[in-house]
Amino acid sequence: MISFENVTAIFPRGAGVKDINLRVNSGDFVFIIGPSGAGKSTILRLIYMDIFPDKGKVKVYRYDSSKIKEKEIPLLRRKIGMIFQDFRLLNDRNVYQNVALSLYVSHVKTREIKTRVYEVLNSVGLGHRVHYKPDELSGGEQQRVAIARALVKSPIVLLADEPTGNLDPKVSAELMILLKKINKEGTAIVMATHNYKLIDYIPDARIIQMDKGRIISIS
Repeated sequence: MISFENVTAIFPRGAGVKDINLRVNSGDFVFIIGPSGAGKSTILRLIYMDIFPDKGKVKVYRYDSSKIKEKEIPLLRRKIGMIFQDFRLLNDRNVYQNVALSLYVSHVKTREIKTRVYEVLNSVGLGHRVHYKPDELSGGEQQRVAIARALVKSPIVLLADEPTGNLDPKVSAELMILLKKINKEGTAIVMATHNYKLIDYIPDARIIQMDKGRIISIS
């Protein structure tokens, strides 16, 4: 479903990734681990095609970074869910509106939007918070809203960039249990983190260890 073939992407100040080869299959749970600056977030940005390789190519679903047209990038991104350490919710909109936004942008019918938003909010345990604003929620609840926003598009893969970075250990554990459930239901998950303890929650996950822009081990 996702493949990197001899991918190098270097930023002006030198950080990035070098000669990356990896594959992610449907239903995989993959941890990308390593210290800050190892290249973890760069891998996620390459999958999202927010940046493009200087060398090599990235394939996601039926899209190829060396051939994709600009007008096709939004179509690719509809297949990908993203969650971040800082949640990135819109504070002037309530939970329902935050989750529904991408569907409105994609011109989904209003009735279908309502059905899908309530289904996904119930699945992450927030069906009772639809009218709350983000600043009325706890950090863990805000991250669940962010997950619901990503899942409402029915993505083939969920990319998570340090999703527990702003959460305490108890809430982090709850989030990992939720992500494990989502993965078991068929959504592939690729998580970048420097928190090695999270691996314990997903014992059958694949682990890609990075350092200084290179993959140093895959297990």
